Amino acid sequence: MMRTPYVIFALLAVTAGSVAAVESSRGATQPAALRHGGPVLVELYQSQGCSSCPPADTNVNALADRPDVVALSFGVTYWDTLGWRDTFAKPGFTERQWDFARFNHRGNVATPQVWINGNRTIVGNNRNELEASIRTASAEGPALAIRGGTVAVAAGRSPARGADVWVATFDPRTVQVAIRAGENGGRTIPHRNIVRQLTMVGHWTGPSAKYALPHAAPGLATAVFLQAGRGGPVIAAVKAS
Repeated sequence: MMRTPYVIFALLAVTAGSVAAVESSRGATQPAALRHGGPVLVELYQSQGCSSCPPADTNVNALADRPDVVALSFGVTYWDTLGWRDTFAKPGFTERQWDFARFNHRGNVATPQVWINGNRTIVGNNRNELEASIRTASAEGPALAIRGGTVAVAAGRSPARGADVWVATFDPRTVQVAIRAGENGGRTIPHRNIVRQLTMVGHWTGPSAKYALPHAAPGLATAVFLQAGRGGPVIAAVKAS
């Protein structure tokens, strides 16, 4: 069930301590058949303080190693008043979810919520629906290639106003988060591909181009995607191999 943040709750003061234990094991099983075409960007918007989110976390975690998917998990801030402050959430990630809502004329945001290539949204708790949405997603933008400290964008047809070049730095490992309070208090929830930084590095208008990538801290991975304006559709995505 999707949760919306406009219900009034009592504020509970908490102090978030050290809660993350990192596991190096990847452990995801590859699907029998992968989709054709370029990788699909799957963005999960979730909060450790939302009791409806763990099933979507599990479903998106299972996509983390697939070569046909760039799966990213964004922690949002608007459930932090439920007694537990999400340890990975940032206001900028909440704002990105609102960008999608505004672009698509939606009156609110909710968790969990999955955006697929920026133009289709589902709750994410139903694995079959998630897989079907990935199989039918369109990825018709230019080829992208990450080499060293740059991303190369091939020449191609751009959206009318071009596309922004975004770089997500994320943790590809499984991070076990022990939740000590709030709706998920007492649970330990595994997270994968948690976005730690999101940076726009340029604007692409059609010709082949290269863009410098921001430095990624040790242990973190990089994904790049092209998006037709804030909250608009994603036309191409890639992650560093």
